Amino acid sequence: MNSMTISTFFFFFYFLSSHFISSYSASDPCACQSNSLLDLSVIPIYSKCSPFTTAKADSLVNTVINMASKDPQRLQYLSTLAAQKTTSAPIASGQQALHIGNYIVRAKIGTPGQLLFMVLDTSNDAAWAPCSGCTGCSSTTFSPNSSSTFSLLDCSVAQCTQVRGLSCPVTGTSPSPCVFNQSYGGDSSFSASLSHDSLRLAKDVIPNFAFGCVNSVSGGSVPPQGLLGLGRGPMSLLSQSGSLYSGVFSYCLPSFKSYYFSGSLKLGPMGQPKNIRTTPLLKNPHRPSLYYVNLTGVSVGRVLVNIAPEYLAFNPQTGSGTVIDSGTVITRFVEPVYAAIREEFRKQVKGPFSTLGAFDTCFEVNREELAPFITLHFTGMDLKLPLENSLIHSSAGTVACLAMAAGPTNVNSVLNVIANLQQQNLRILFDVANSRLGIARELCN
Repeated sequence: MNSMTISTFFFFFYFLSSHFISSYSASDPCACQSNSLLDLSVIPIYSKCSPFTTAKADSLVNTVINMASKDPQRLQYLSTLAAQKTTSAPIASGQQALHIGNYIVRAKIGTPGQLLFMVLDTSNDAAWAPCSGCTGCSSTTFSPNSSSTFSLLDCSVAQCTQVRGLSCPVTGTSPSPCVFNQSYGGDSSFSASLSHDSLRLAKDVIPNFAFGCVNSVSGGSVPPQGLLGLGRGPMSLLSQSGSLYSGVFSYCLPSFKSYYFSGSLKLGPMGQPKNIRTTPLLKNPHRPSLYYVNLTGVSVGRVLVNIAPEYLAFNPQTGSGTVIDSGTVITRFVEPVYAAIREEFRKQVKGPFSTLGAFDTCFEVNREELAPFITLHFTGMDLKLPLENSLIHSSAGTVACLAMAAGPTNVNSVLNVIANLQQQNLRILFDVANSRLGIARELCN
């Protein structure tokens, strides 16, 4: 496959426990049927074809509520992604279980390749995978001893200085292993050794790919089979793949309403949509991993909501602004922005209103015809959200809720996050090479 070839593969919205990986035969009617280069047969735990009976399709809203309850920790985590600092996070043993929703991709590490279902994270740079002997990890791990191309890196290599949470001794006669500690998700942490091995995505092979070989995990948010960072830093997949993907990728996230939740990730410039609306991608040196865009306003129906400019403004000195993130479930605005949007939305729908989990603006579904569209205004582009991207319904179908919320007040600067529920059934194009983000309608299911 030449350097301009796209690796197209499927990824899935997944509510994982630490012990869930199942395989299905080609004859299984629930297995993913695809003509793409890579065919995945992983099923969401609460889908129609799930082998588990504890989560049913009619309890989907409860699952989303549970996932959204982790958003405040996610925003706190995003707010900590400041420029490189040599710090460490505490590590303790503990049984790991993933309690948040994520998108995962089928990847192989090593020679021969060992299959892992790794979480995709657009706000993280590094990659990591649980390795044999890891304390607190799931039962599925990568075995370095089984790979002929695996090598540990020491503190003398340049890549070691590019990892957050680096822990290298200041003095010593011989280079020490490059070990780093990181927090993740706001309530979890892990310790890993920086390593090299081959990464395989579909038919593409990236040799000498640097990733963390995880040896200890604490908390419930660390992805059980690892993470593949699609952020903007030097350790991300885009940076390490060089000219292979030319700094371009896109994804299409499926609707939560779909039983199968299969979407697609495309790597590389070929095959990306030609006619697509774009807005500039901004880079904030205060939080260089994140994908910032310039949100200039929000309309509810035909009303442009009155929002003080300082709550939307991009500020490279403080890290303030608006980011696109794959790991947050529902869009979160700082309190004054959300309050203004909510007030206008309630004014047009009228009441009465109730609460449901993270959602504080719920109403009888027979009033849904009054629900206005919400439009996000970016520099050079407006995104009018379909109602399925701005409302969520109760399991009984009798109540609809505005699927947005206020961010936590303890985030250390103004940070608005456009989350994955609002991105569903849209092709989101990240063209880092040309500093632009594109959005186009697409049925992702």
